[in-house]
Amino acid sequence: MTNKNNIPAIRFKGFNDTWEQRKLGDEAIEILAGGDIDKSKTVENGKYPIYANALTNDGVVGYYDDYYRVKAPAVTVTGRGEVGFAQARMVDFTPVVRLLAIRSNHDCYFLENAINNHKVVVESTGVPQLTVPQLSSYNIFFPKNVEEETRIGEFLHNLDSLITLHQRKLDKLNKVKISMLGKMFPKNGADVPEVRFKGFTDSWEQRKLEEVITVGNGMDYKHLSEGDIPVYGMGGYMLSVDKALSYDKDAIGIGRKGTIDKPYVLKAPFWTVDTLFYCIPKEDYSLDFVYCIFQNVNWKEKDESTGVPSLSKVNINSTDVKVPALAEQEKIGAYFSKLDDLITLHQRKLEKLRNIKKSMLEKMFV
Repeated sequence: MTNKNNIPAIRFKGFNDTWEQRKLGDEAIEILAGGDIDKSKTVENGKYPIYANALTNDGVVGYYDDYYRVKAPAVTVTGRGEVGFAQARMVDFTPVVRLLAIRSNHDCYFLENAINNHKVVVESTGVPQLTVPQLSSYNIFFPKNVEEETRIGEFLHNLDSLITLHQRKLDKLNKVKISMLGKMFPKNGADVPEVRFKGFTDSWEQRKLEEVITVGNGMDYKHLSEGDIPVYGMGGYMLSVDKALSYDKDAIGIGRKGTIDKPYVLKAPFWTVDTLFYCIPKEDYSLDFVYCIFQNVNWKEKDESTGVPSLSKVNINSTDVKVPALAEQEKIGAYFSKLDDLITLHQRKLEKLRNIKKSMLEKMFV
C-alpha cells in the first residue's frame, strides 16, 4: 500500500523523497520488438542467447556465436501469452517475435519488478498482445534517488534467487520420488524391483487391487451438521461435519469423476463427497505402501468416459498390482512417507517466500 504523497509503505533507511510518475517510453533509451531469427546461424550452446516469448527455460530457444541485437543490461517483456511479464537480462541477446526489449539507465532488477507490479491492460479485440507503443505508455513510479532503485532491485533479485534455489530443490526431490517409484516397484514382467532394502530377496506376488483394498463410495454431506470431522473432495479438504464414513481406518482417496489421477491419503475420521472414492487397505497391507501403488498406476488409461474423466469400482478392483511381504511394504512405505514430508516442507518454504515477494512488491513500490 502507498500513501497520498507517492511514497512506498516500506523503504530502506535514508530515503525520504517522494516518487515521480513517468511514462516508460520517456525513460527508455529504446524499446524494440523482437524479430525473426536466422536459423542457419543458431547453435545449441553459444555466447549470445536468443530469447522467445516464453517463460519456460528462461525463454532461451538457442544462441548465436557472433551476433546479438540488444546490448545488456536490458529488460524483456512478453508481448503474447502471459502478456506483460518482465525479466532482467544481464547478457547481450536477441529477442524473437512477440518479445519486447527495453534499454534504459534504470536498474534492470528494479525495472523488471516495477513492470511486473504494473496492472497490464491490453486493448485488443483478438489475441491479447502488447506492442511497443502500449508498453511505452506505461506509467511507472520511480524514486528520485537512483541508489534507492538499486537497493530495491538488489533486494528483490536476491529474493528471486532464493525462490529459484528452493524451486530447484523441490524439483529435484520430485524427480527423486518419480525415479524411486519406478525403481522400487517391479517393472512389467518382473517379480522383483530394481532397488530393494537390504535383507529382502523374495519375489513379489501379483494381486488384484480388490484383494488389497476395500473401495468405499463417497456420499453427499449437505444433510449433515457442522462438526469437527473433515469432508474431502477431489481438491482436498472442504469443510467439517458431525459424522464420518470412516471413523478409525485411514484410506486412499481417488477421484470417481473429474480428476482421477491424483490420489492422496485420508486420515480417519473423515467423510468424502460422492465424486471421491475412499480405499481402505485390508489386513496385512500398509497404507503408505498402498498409496505408492496408487501413485504408480496410470489411472488415465482406465478412464471410461468420452467426456468428463471417470473411474469405476470395477476398474479399480480389477487393476493388477504386485506386492511383497508386509515387512518390506512397511519399509518402502516409510521411505516414501519421509520423502513426501520433505517435499511438503520445501513446498511450504517456497510458498512462504513467494508470499513474502508478493507482499514486498505491494509495499516497496508506489
